[in-house]
Amino acid sequence: MKIFSFFCVCIILISCEEKTPSQAQQLPKIEITNKDRIISIDSSRINYIKDSSIVAFYNAIENNTFWLENSNRKNLISLFNSADKEGLFLKDFDLIDIQHSEKNIDNLTNNSLIDYDILLTKNLNRYIQKVSIGTLNPNTLYTNWDLKINKVDPKKLLLNFQKKDSFNFALKEIIPNHIVYKKLKSALAIINSLPKYTFNKTEIKHKIVLNDTNLNIIDIKKKLVYWKDLKPLDSLNSIYDASTELAVKKFQMRHGLATDGIIGIETVQALNYTKEERKKEIIINMERWRWYPRIFEAEYLIINIPNYTLQVIKNNDTVRTHKVIIGKAARKTPVLSSKLSLLVFNPTWTIPPTILKNDVIPTAKRDPNYFKNKNITIFNSSNKAINPRNWNIKKALNYRYVQSPGLTNALGLVKFIFPNRFSIYLHDTNSRGYFDNEIRALSSGCIRVQHPFELAEYLLNNPEKWNIEKINLILKTNKPIQVLFKKAIYIHIFYWTSWSENGSLQFRDDLYNYNVGLYEKLHNF
Repeated sequence: MKIFSFFCVCIILISCEEKTPSQAQQLPKIEITNKDRIISIDSSRINYIKDSSIVAFYNAIENNTFWLENSNRKNLISLFNSADKEGLFLKDFDLIDIQHSEKNIDNLTNNSLIDYDILLTKNLNRYIQKVSIGTLNPNTLYTNWDLKINKVDPKKLLLNFQKKDSFNFALKEIIPNHIVYKKLKSALAIINSLPKYTFNKTEIKHKIVLNDTNLNIIDIKKKLVYWKDLKPLDSLNSIYDASTELAVKKFQMRHGLATDGIIGIETVQALNYTKEERKKEIIINMERWRWYPRIFEAEYLIINIPNYTLQVIKNNDTVRTHKVIIGKAARKTPVLSSKLSLLVFNPTWTIPPTILKNDVIPTAKRDPNYFKNKNITIFNSSNKAINPRNWNIKKALNYRYVQSPGLTNALGLVKFIFPNRFSIYLHDTNSRGYFDNEIRALSSGCIRVQHPFELAEYLLNNPEKWNIEKINLILKTNKPIQVLFKKAIYIHIFYWTSWSENGSLQFRDDLYNYNVGLYEKLHNF
């Protein structure tokens, strides 16, 4: 019997020595504290996973579990539970199953532990996809958006979590880094901190001005207090007093309205938005910013269509701000990114088909002197100029119409050109008074910019050759002059209707109705 026992012990020792090399090969490439809880996952289970990012995640650690003894598992679960702070929906994550497995982790079988580990990785991969590039594809939603899909490598972002002590770094790599996205996230936190919204809609028959007495003023004061534009009052009355007018002006400014203190239809409409409606709007805009580029250039122009504003950003600072006029709702300014190629002083204007058909031809039919008064030359199919008297109305669309340089030119005295499939550009205007309007959705798609010569001087960046004085001399020649940009200047024409500024919520009118139905698409995806 002793001989038999000795023989068995020898067999076991030899067997252990033979397995040691293969066991060493199965150890993961990463450091995990307690290797007793690392469980090998059968390759057939890995191959059953359809997502290549998750397969690559486990292949990188030789098909072993990762989260079971990883100290960041708690952080990961906390991340999923707070996904709504990033504008995501908690329903999109397997929180109930995760909570159940975590609660019973000490009693789970090896198979159940493997399932739990894979479940955590799947949810992290889902989180990465939604936060880094968004849930929806704008190019399938809109015909006048031309954005390149962000070059995000989900596999790389997922594998970042395997690096030692890198949870926060990996998380930072996922989330958009632009200041506007951060302001949106702050706006979401601000609106979540507000109490329950319990107000009814306000309706007015006539405008309310300072010192008016109106029963609606009581409800308006309550709403202004709720949105923190008016300090809480001990008692409320129906008099539109000076302190309430000041609060109305503050509210109007936050909503991009004329800050005249007059309570009219537009102000009441903005006051009637509920907390939940505004929260949805913020979530929509967070999704929208995930569609925009992940990385911005050192210097670029950025236009927010609903805010009628162009900003020049250099090294993350705003160095210039210009008012702009953008396309009306029927002729929307497209959303796109491009690069400025050149500008033209004293530009001509070849009238595009839409404007020709809808505006120029109908007007010219009524006014025989239209072409002469507008300094427009008509060219036939042989590219020869014809006398307006010989203009054939029946063949009106077969001609080419070019407006000569000058003060009457619709493009003004300078235009900024950048490649895009919509043939739009930035330009001056011969109707500069419109920049005084609060609502500036007036163009046919192109963008008119205020103080364009100062912008040109800045962008050309050559004080000796291209200062304002010399630009004015060129303008007096009335001859078109092209100037190439020597430095790379990018332009981003975007659309967002909410953000926060110094702890204050900002909202703008959804001019093109891009917000309509988008929340439901996000929620139901």
